[in-house]
Amino acid sequence: MIIGVPKEIKTHENRVSLQPGGVLQFIRSGHKVHVQKGAGIGSGFTDEMYIERGANIVDNPDEIWSMADMIMKVKEPIAEEYPKMRKGQIIFTYFHFAASRELTEAVADSKCVAIAYETVEKADGTLPLLVPMSEVAGRMATQEGAKYLEKPTGGRGVLMGGIPGVPPANVMVLGGGIVGINSAKVAAGMGANTTILDLNIQRLRYLDDVMPKNVQTIYSSEGAIRNLLPQTDLVIGAVLIPGAKAPNLISREMLSLMRPGTVMVDVAIDQGGCFETSKPTTHADPIYIIDDVVHYCVANMPGAVPFTSTLGLTNVTLPYAVQIANKGWRKAMKEDPELKMGLNIASGKIVYKDVARAFDMEYTPVQEVF
Repeated sequence: MIIGVPKEIKTHENRVSLQPGGVLQFIRSGHKVHVQKGAGIGSGFTDEMYIERGANIVDNPDEIWSMADMIMKVKEPIAEEYPKMRKGQIIFTYFHFAASRELTEAVADSKCVAIAYETVEKADGTLPLLVPMSEVAGRMATQEGAKYLEKPTGGRGVLMGGIPGVPPANVMVLGGGIVGINSAKVAAGMGANTTILDLNIQRLRYLDDVMPKNVQTIYSSEGAIRNLLPQTDLVIGAVLIPGAKAPNLISREMLSLMRPGTVMVDVAIDQGGCFETSKPTTHADPIYIIDDVVHYCVANMPGAVPFTSTLGLTNVTLPYAVQIANKGWRKAMKEDPELKMGLNIASGKIVYKDVARAFDMEYTPVQEVF
């Protein structure tokens, strides 16, 4: 199989989908790897590193797309890449279809095979290809939130840990999953009073056991959120429904409950966002202000720390990618139910129920495309 690694072209996306060491695994299995010139530079990997491991460096991204049986990416294809997708071609990346009808329709129209990192799922419900980026995004959410709480960036001018005689910031984390626990861990480590809200009582019990004493857990409800907002300095949206659009937990009207300069970081923006006022932003222009509340909604947060993110991502994606290359996508999915959960669209048909539901589009059971 020919594996293609194009350079990411989303704004300020410096990650790459395959590190040089991964090339060697494909080569040893009898496959060919074409990497676009400069694709790894942002993550600290030179073209020479890829060449040493057996990759072929290609200048033109169109050649990568036209030659490759499987395209490996980090982020979803954007509009200028839609015409490059073709029938039967495997595209293995983060898609987050439920956040974009345009992307969903473009991929379906191309009749490519879309395997989404974010919906590969283990029997226990964990999402192995989402975990490392959720860890990065969760930790960054607190880091960025602390920065935008500073007065020069529009915030209240609050120091996360306070100082002797002055109280620390109050941080509210919506969701106790991977993003939430990492956000809370960093916030607590900085000395902030941190509250995690979740609907899963068992998860709250676990968090109550493992988190430090400056973290409290509360069962999530609109009433609980409303009670906390007037005293909150930083809100981190960390909810996830695999493959589906995120629920809106904070409405436009609820912004009036917050003090001017409060910061909201929406990590769920890839899945449509969990605040009604959320809209995707970029690292080049990361924030906007509505009703005196600072919104940070960067859709590819881990792209700001590409060296860490690329290593974390490729550690988990490579074994699945090698399976696909060695066996073909149909056989690989028949033998690995985890990978089968990653199939979202094939032969123009939406085979992941929550994606179809997000846009009221036709759903086809996955077994019908094998």
